[in-house]
Amino acid sequence: MNPKPILALGALLISTGCTLAPRFTRPPSAVPETWSKGDKSGPVAADLQWRDFLTDPGMRAVVDLTLAHNLDLKVAVLNVEKTQAAYRIQRGELMPTLGMQGTSTNYRISEKQASSGEASIVRQNTAYVAGLSWELDFFGRIRSLKDQALNQYLATEQAQAATRIALVTTVAQAYLQYAADAENLNLAQSTLEAQKATYELVTKSYELGMASELTLRQSQSQVDSARADVARYRGLLALDQNALDLLAGTPVPPGMLPKGLGTLTELKDVSAGLPSEVLLRRPDILMAEYQLKAANANIGAARAAFFPNISLTAGVGSMSPEVSSLFHSGTRTWSFTPTIVAPLFSGGSLWANLKVSKVSREIAVAQYQKAIQSGFREVADGLAQREALVEQLSAQRSLVQALDTTHRLSDARYKEGMDSYLSVLVAQRSLYGAQQGLVAIRTAQQVNQITLFKALGGRM
Repeated sequence: MNPKPILALGALLISTGCTLAPRFTRPPSAVPETWSKGDKSGPVAADLQWRDFLTDPGMRAVVDLTLAHNLDLKVAVLNVEKTQAAYRIQRGELMPTLGMQGTSTNYRISEKQASSGEASIVRQNTAYVAGLSWELDFFGRIRSLKDQALNQYLATEQAQAATRIALVTTVAQAYLQYAADAENLNLAQSTLEAQKATYELVTKSYELGMASELTLRQSQSQVDSARADVARYRGLLALDQNALDLLAGTPVPPGMLPKGLGTLTELKDVSAGLPSEVLLRRPDILMAEYQLKAANANIGAARAAFFPNISLTAGVGSMSPEVSSLFHSGTRTWSFTPTIVAPLFSGGSLWANLKVSKVSREIAVAQYQKAIQSGFREVADGLAQREALVEQLSAQRSLVQALDTTHRLSDARYKEGMDSYLSVLVAQRSLYGAQQGLVAIRTAQQVNQITLFKALGGRM
């Protein structure tokens, strides 16, 4: 039997790449074509790298430190390497395997079996120096499994990208929180110093009989309240630094930490673009799409299992009854063994496996559509919040200015003896609360920008 035609046919079928997998079509996204809120001018977030978006040097330094040491990111990278190796294993199944094989067979021929009527022992030693084994992928089973492994690998790559961008934005938000608490600490310390100065003046007035004990105790309460705030924000800063150290996977040097919100460079403004263009570039949605393609390819492998499995085994070597003469002249041998295995009865397992693969694809379709819908909502919520925060910030700044003027006027009227200390006390508390509110809104606005950058598919 000449093996060349069979080998040529197998090579032809493999080169055509035919499988029994359904043709892949991307499911409809089922989201609106535009965002519900207006968009800013500026570069599209999906076209912007994080280094261009995070403009503050200290923040970028902490992010670089995190990308080098974070353990969650290390696990994501190792998962990519693992699935890449699995893909290479599956891809290798398409190629013939070539190796060496040696066998030694010893058996006894009984008297009744022997033509001479005497029992004998037969020894047969064989060495194949070029053993070839190849499964002909007529129905695309191996190719479908290779496609599934490839898409799982690509999905894992996108999972790593999603992990990296999520880590970048999480670190940036934690850095902003540290800056906000440092700003509040600075505010509390300056308030404490002002309250101490006022308390000293009130104490002198009380000693001269020009101020009541009530006024003295009210001033003292302001000092104690400011002291409590200073202690509280120092504790929050310690917690913030612990969070940054954990994210970075190593202690963050003090020189990288911000002194307050006012010391940070503003984040770059970004625009959203069109949903149909932006959402399909997000790593988590690309990951869901590759998982859907993997599930689709798995159907091809399940269908191919219903058809015969054809494999070829061939070898060229030497055969001799003695090992010492195995490679002597006249011992050359060869073998060629085509094998076909066709399923006849499997107890329904093949049909059940095909059903599982089809249901898995439907699950992957639902997960893909859910990923798009969730992404659309994240962006829509972020845009709506951005618009509201702009108005809040403008109103809060105006409020701080008004209350600062109120406090200065109340203090002047008290010193002139025109008002009681109560009006100063109320004005001080209102101004301090408004200043803290301004810090909170400024922080929320920048956190919102970071969240939008991630939701809009910002790149690494």
